[in-house]
Amino acid sequence: MGQGALALVVGPSGAGKDTLLAAAKTALAGDERFVFPRRVVTRAAMAELEDHDTIDRAGFERARERGAFALDWEAHGLCYGIPAEIEQSVADGRVVVVNTSRKLVGPALAKYPRCVVLLVTATPEIRAQRLVGRGREAPAEIAARLAREAPPIPPGVEAVTIDNSGTLEAGTTNFIEALKRLAG
Repeated sequence: MGQGALALVVGPSGAGKDTLLAAAKTALAGDERFVFPRRVVTRAAMAELEDHDTIDRAGFERARERGAFALDWEAHGLCYGIPAEIEQSVADGRVVVVNTSRKLVGPALAKYPRCVVLLVTATPEIRAQRLVGRGREAPAEIAARLAREAPPIPPGVEAVTIDNSGTLEAGTTNFIEALKRLAG
């Protein structure tokens, strides 16, 4: 196997990060070069839309204190964690692919020498349709989410941009190609 790496999948709500991750995970099943760990989140998962383990806030804090997370962050009143097991996967030469926040890019780059940002984007109209389709938020909350400015990617960090405004097949192809380039 090649040199291990961390692929940080970032982008605005509704861009289709979870959808692309699920499609890539299925397409790359059996390819030992790739690992798609489940995040730990303090929100119940919608099975058809998200792939994460749910934990309450107190349990998250206990897990963080005992070193259960390689990386963790808070956003929108929720806590997110990437399991510490990714350390071994990166050391073993695998590409670890995680859905994360832009505000975690700096700390991840400091911790992982080979770290790449995959920025998934989509037009505001497409994102609005997807957010409505989730059924998780009221129209005013969706409007606020669409209007919110995402934190910038740190200066000097190049991101591979994947426009996911078109078909699932096109977005998935571009996403998988980016991952394969990373794996070498």
